[in-house]
Amino acid sequence: MRRTILFFALFLVVESAEFFPNERDALLQLRDSVNSSVLDLHSHWTGPPCYNNQSKWAGISCSNGHVNQLVLEGIQLTGSLPPTFLLHITYLTKISFRNNLLYGPVPNLTGLIYLEFVFLSDNRFSGLIPFGYTELKKLTELELQGNDLEGSIPPFDQQTLIGFNVSSNKLEGPIPETPVLKRFSKSCYENNANLCGEVVGIPCSISPASPPKAPSEKKKNGLKVWSIALIAAAVAVLVLISIMFILFRYFRKSRRMETQGEDKQGNISIENVVKRSYWSKSTEDPEKTLDLIFFEKDMSVFDMDDLLRASAEVLGKGKLSTTYKAILESGSVVAVKRLKEMNSLSKKEFTQQVQLLGKLKHENLVEMLSFYYSKEEKLIVYEYVPQGDLFGLLHENRGIGRQPLNWTARISIIKDVAKGLNFLHQSLQSHKVPHGNIRSKNVLIQQDQSKNYHSKLTDYGFFPLLPSKESLRKIAVGKSPEFSQGKKLTRKADIYCFGILLLEVITGKVPGELFSPENGVTSYVDDDLSEWVRTVVNNDWSTDILDMEILAQKEGYDEMLMLTELALQCTDEAPEKRPKMSEVLRRIEEIELEPKNLVTDVEDDSVSYLKT
Repeated sequence: MRRTILFFALFLVVESAEFFPNERDALLQLRDSVNSSVLDLHSHWTGPPCYNNQSKWAGISCSNGHVNQLVLEGIQLTGSLPPTFLLHITYLTKISFRNNLLYGPVPNLTGLIYLEFVFLSDNRFSGLIPFGYTELKKLTELELQGNDLEGSIPPFDQQTLIGFNVSSNKLEGPIPETPVLKRFSKSCYENNANLCGEVVGIPCSISPASPPKAPSEKKKNGLKVWSIALIAAAVAVLVLISIMFILFRYFRKSRRMETQGEDKQGNISIENVVKRSYWSKSTEDPEKTLDLIFFEKDMSVFDMDDLLRASAEVLGKGKLSTTYKAILESGSVVAVKRLKEMNSLSKKEFTQQVQLLGKLKHENLVEMLSFYYSKEEKLIVYEYVPQGDLFGLLHENRGIGRQPLNWTARISIIKDVAKGLNFLHQSLQSHKVPHGNIRSKNVLIQQDQSKNYHSKLTDYGFFPLLPSKESLRKIAVGKSPEFSQGKKLTRKADIYCFGILLLEVITGKVPGELFSPENGVTSYVDDDLSEWVRTVVNNDWSTDILDMEILAQKEGYDEMLMLTELALQCTDEAPEKRPKMSEVLRRIEEIELEPKNLVTDVEDDSVSYLKT
C-alpha cells in the first residue's frame, strides 16, 4: 500500500512537470521565423514553455499546463508567420501581434475552438481574410485594421463577437449583411479600397460593368482629334478663370483702400480657410455688444473688426460649439469658440457667467481673453494653444513610425489636468458642476523647450449656461450614471468624467468608438470604459488594460495599474463613493513621486479594488 502511494505521488510530480512537445515545437517554429530588435526570442524562449501553470517565456501565458495566450505586441517583429504553426496550440484563447512589422498571410486559426481574442492590427499582413475565421465559435474581438488585406469580408455572424475592425486595408465588395456585422460602425470599415453596403452608406452595384471594347483604328484617330480639342478648350477656360480672378482681387483691393484709406493686404494663406462675416449679421439686436468685451483692459489689442477680417480655419466641431483658429492681420493668433444651444439666454445671464469664468487664471486652464454677445451669435476668444489636444496625441497616427507616448508624458499630462480641475472645484463653489465637459479633446497640449509635456483644460464652466436636459446630454457629464438615472448632477459628475479620461490615457482606447453600441463595436452600455476595465481585470487579464505602448516600453507598468485603481474609484456608480478632486490630485502626485513605496508587485493588494 505504501509503495502504491509513493508511486502515485511520483506520478503526480512527473505529471505536473510535463509539457506538451507539439506546443513547444510550434512556438520554436515561430521563434525561428521572425526577428525583433527589441526582444531576443532565442534567449527568452528556452526550456518548457509552461511549468506549474506559469511561463518564463516572454509573451506566453499558461493554464492547466497548456499555452493559452500568445501576446507579442509592439516589439518590431519582422518576418512572416509560419502558415499553420498555431494549429498545434489548441488551447489558445488569445493571440496578439499588434503593432509590429509582420508580413505575408494572416495565420490559419482552424480548429482553435477556445480562441476568443485575435489582435493582428497595424502590421503588413496581406492576402485574404480566411473564411475559417467565421467558424471560431467563441470569437469575441477581432482586430485586423492597419494592414494590406485584400478581397472581401467573410460573413461573420458569431453572437459572441463584440469587437471588430477591418479599417485601413484594401478590402472590397459588399459587406455581408449579417446581424453581427451590422452592429459595427462605419469607422470599423473605413479606408478600404472599394467596400460597399448599408453600413458604410455606399450602395453596391447590381452587376459589374462590362469591360470596354478595344477601339478601332478609326476611333483611335478620332479620339486623338477630340483630345486635342478638349485640351485646347480647357486651356482657354483656365486662362479666362485666371483673368476673372485677377480682376476680382483688383476690385476688392481697390474697394478696401477706398473704405479704409490704406492698403491692408494680407499675406497669409491657409487651406480650408473660412471668413466669418456672418458673425455680424444681427444688426438689429438692441442687446448685442457693439464690440468685443475684454476681461482685462491691457488685453484689448484688437477689436471686432479685426476679428472679422481675420483668416480662420476650423480647429474642431463639437455638439455645443465650433472652434476656429483666427489669424489677425497683425499676425497675432487666437482661438474663437462659436457657441450653440445658448440663444435663449439673456445678455445679463450670459455676461455674468462668462465674466466669472474670465477672471479665472491658472497655468492649467486655457485663458479666456474676451467675448461677444448677440441673440444669434455668442463668441468667446481664448488664447491659442498650438500643439493640438490629448485625443490626437493618444490616438492619431498609431502604427509604424509613431513616437510612443511614454509613462512620464502621460503622468505629467494627467497631473496637469487634475491641478486645473482641482482649481476649478475650489474657485467655482457656486457651480454644481465646475467643468462639465472633461474629455480628451478638451485637454490641450503644450511642449516646453525640453520636450516635456504639459496640458491645459478648455471648454470649462458652461454647465449653468445650458438651458435644457437635452443640451446636457451632449456634454461629458451627460454620460454619468446619475444623469441617466435622472438624478441631480453635482461636482462628483466631474470626478466621473475625469476617471473616464484617466482610463483613456491608461488603455489607449477611445471610449465613444470602442464601447458604444451606437457605434457598433461592442455591446457595453453607454460608452463606459470603466465597465470594460472591470470586466478584464476580474478575469485576471490585468495587463490587457494597459496601452500596448506602455507594455512595449516596460515603463510605468505598476504606476498605471495604480492609476487604474484610482480611475475605477472615480467612476464608481454611486457619486458619494467617488473621492474629492483634492484627494484625487494628492494621490496622483504620490504615484508620480513615490511609486516604489506604494507598489512592489502588480498582483498584490494595490489592485485589489479592481477585482471587487
